[in-house]
Amino acid sequence: MDRSESGHRVYLDRTAFYPTSGGQPFDTGELDGVEVTDVVDEGERVAHCLAGPLSATRVRGRVHWPRRFDHMQQHSGQHLLSAVLADLLGLSTVAVHFGKLSSTVDLDGGAPSREQLVRVEERVNEVVVENRPVRVSFEDAREALGLRKPSTREGTLRIISIEGLDRSACGGTHVRSTGEIGAILLRKTERVKQAVRLEFLCGGRAVRAARADHELLTGLAAELSAAPPELPGLLAAQREQLKALSNSQRELEAEVQTYRARQLYAASAADQSGIRRAIVREGNGSLTELRGLAQAYAAMPGAIFIGVLEAPPSILLAAAADSGVNAGAVLKGLLDAHGGRGGGSATLAQGSLPGLEQLERVVSLLSGGKAEDSA
Repeated sequence: MDRSESGHRVYLDRTAFYPTSGGQPFDTGELDGVEVTDVVDEGERVAHCLAGPLSATRVRGRVHWPRRFDHMQQHSGQHLLSAVLADLLGLSTVAVHFGKLSSTVDLDGGAPSREQLVRVEERVNEVVVENRPVRVSFEDAREALGLRKPSTREGTLRIISIEGLDRSACGGTHVRSTGEIGAILLRKTERVKQAVRLEFLCGGRAVRAARADHELLTGLAAELSAAPPELPGLLAAQREQLKALSNSQRELEAEVQTYRARQLYAASAADQSGIRRAIVREGNGSLTELRGLAQAYAAMPGAIFIGVLEAPPSILLAAAADSGVNAGAVLKGLLDAHGGRGGGSATLAQGSLPGLEQLERVVSLLSGGKAEDSA
């Protein structure tokens, strides 16, 4: 046995601890009661990184089995899944990632449809139930035939075989039979560069995910006083109700804005050219809230609407088509001259200014030298 000077990094003549390799995470556990925090493949030897120093010359190791077995289930499940994806859909696995909560395979080809994924999921679980042997063999690279993915390595290869289904060169940890993989669940897919990434769960992870999904579904059903199978219809009905209510709300808001605009219009005196200006001020909020009122006001003859927001300093300008004012051009010119920015169409424009002083100057110019409220 060898170790670093501090005793926190130990090298054994043989070990049961798997180092991070091939996408599979390292094993955890203990060496003579000292926690193993990392296991690193350094080529000719394996480093065991420890939470504390170790001085013994002969040690007993203990691998954390639940973690190891979980990794075995995910890794063997990935071999099975990749073999079935290739067999049923002709999709090749180009990359694998084993995460803490879920694992993924990157597939070379188009995204599989929902129906295709259901077929694949059914098939992999059939093979799990068949409890086919998973065997380990060592073969010369020149004689290792029938591999799902050709190996570029030379010399002796470690081959993992699922009886009658798959042969792959792999140095990872695996179960003894497909039955030990447990249930396999296929989750979401997403496009990643030129590949399609498929998320999957095996064994205990699949059971825990199914339980969490069930708890979520039953909880939602209880909240809505319905049975889980009734949820799709109930939610569809509620969506339609919400859509109808939203439409009614928009119609009522439009009526209110039209009524308010008419009041403003009646209270605004026309200038010598027949233009009626209305200025509406708000302390803070959003110009979006003034847009409906502005459009309703500008729908009347010779109308110009000025909406003012103090925080943040913003302004909105709406102009009737017969007013002779191009709202976008006029407001943009004033904003540019006072350090602001914005713009819009001939009938509706808006923008922001750096401060209240600049805001008031623009309001004064738009109102013909008058900055008083008209609302």
